[in-house]
Order: sequence, then C-alpha cells, then structure tokens
Amino acid sequence: MRAPFGARLTTVVEQRGSLCVGIDPHPGLLEKWGLADDVAGLERFAMTCVEALAGEIAVLKPQSAFFERHGSKGIAVLERVLAEAQEAGAIVLLDVKRGDIGSTMTAYADAYLTDGSPLAADAVTLSPYLGFGSLEPALQAAEKSGRGVFVLALTSNPEAPEVQHAANGGRTIAQTVVDAAAERNAGVTPIGGIGLVVGATIGTLGVDLGALNGPVLAPGFGAQGGTLSDLRTVFGNSLRNVLPTSSRGVLGAGPDAFALRSEALRTRDAIVSATGHH
Repeated sequence: MRAPFGARLTTVVEQRGSLCVGIDPHPGLLEKWGLADDVAGLERFAMTCVEALAGEIAVLKPQSAFFERHGSKGIAVLERVLAEAQEAGAIVLLDVKRGDIGSTMTAYADAYLTDGSPLAADAVTLSPYLGFGSLEPALQAAEKSGRGVFVLALTSNPEAPEVQHAANGGRTIAQTVVDAAAERNAGVTPIGGIGLVVGATIGTLGVDLGALNGPVLAPGFGAQGGTLSDLRTVFGNSLRNVLPTSSRGVLGAGPDAFALRSEALRTRDAIVSATGHH
C-alpha cells in the first residue's frame, strides 16, 4: 500500500525543496525549442523535461490540455511522462481541472486516481464549482489509493472573482471551498491529501488558510509575474505548505536538458533561501 499523499509529498519536499515545475508543451514553447508542433515535437519536449527534472524536482505538473490537443498519440506521450516521472521519484500532479457529477466524476476518478489506470497520477487538479460535494467520488478514490487532489480555490484569472468572491451565507465561495478541504484534512498528520490551488499573483489572500492542514499549489510564480516577495505577502504563515509553481520561467531555459535542470535548481534554491522552508 502506498503511504497517504500528504505524507509522501512532505517527504519529497523535505528532500528536494518545494518547487513545482509545470510541463506545458505550449505551441510557443515548442517553437522556442526549435521543435515542430506535432507529436514528435511534443514527445521530445516532454521527455526532455522528465529527463532533466524528474530526478531532482519535488513536483512535476504536466498540463493535460497540451497533450490532448495532439489526440490519442498525445495522450500516449502523457502516459509515458506520468510513468517515467513517477519512476524517477517525482510527485506527478496532473493538471486536468476536472469537475463533474455522479457517475461521470467517478469515471474521472477511475482514470486519474485509481491503481492500474495508464493515466493515474500522484494527484490531480479539480474544479469544485458544481459544489464541493460533487468531488466526493474523486476524494474517496484518492484517499483509498494514497493519492491527492488540488481543488481550485482562488485563481488569478480576471473573471474569477465574480464566482470565487461571491458571498455564500456570510463567507465567500472561495472560503467555503477552503473550509470544506480543511474539514477533510482535519487531524491528518503530517498534512492531509486535499490541497488547494491559489494563484501566486492574486495580491491579498482574502481567505483564511489557517485550518487547511494541506498543501497549496501556487501557480503564476516566475514568467507570469509572481515573485518570492509575492509568495510571502499572499501566504504569510501558511507558506510552509505552499508549492510555488513555475512553467515557462523554467521551461524557457530549454531545449538543453542541463540548462533546464540548472534553471530549475536555481529557482528551487532561491525559494528555499527566501522562505526559510524547503
């Protein structure tokens, strides 16, 4: 049996630091690397990322959409990324942002969070905006198999506040998501397996993460403008469980695997020294 996700993540972060690097085979990045926007280019890009990063970086976050756009052959590359990155000791967080109800949510949980599935990752991103309770099949599958989920709470896109900051019985919708995750993580040591996604560039936090007892994925660090001081400003005392996430900021150092690894390690070490946490 696999150890619970919170325990596995904590161990890897202690060993490797808290940086999460996105594997985003974006058409612009493929071009920058001198690769064609086709399956061969996708595979070369993705496997270079795995080779450079999976043995050193705590968390790798492939973005499913950039593989899906190449059809079934792109998904086959994604399956290889998942298998080889996990084999090299990285925690693999598949960014799929799924959110659905009933048997469909159960099917997504079977695909991404269940032993034996070729698309099973260590964790996935989920959208709770059909109601946090709609995520139940995924939460149960993750807990049963020692996997994790990261639920969208506060994202940095300009349209987000109309939903996430809306009031719901005296709390914002975002705070109800935080509180629901906290309730599931209560009493789990070292931390629970239900994480949140909170953008690194949102400015002031506006929610209370004090009781979360789980990890926080903070996208937007690096090329999207999030800085180390932003991390301190946004997260304050909750910083110890934050996974600052950089995609283009690190991936822009490719296509050379050594240069890519060097940039990732430089970024990781800067986070460790600036935050005082691994």
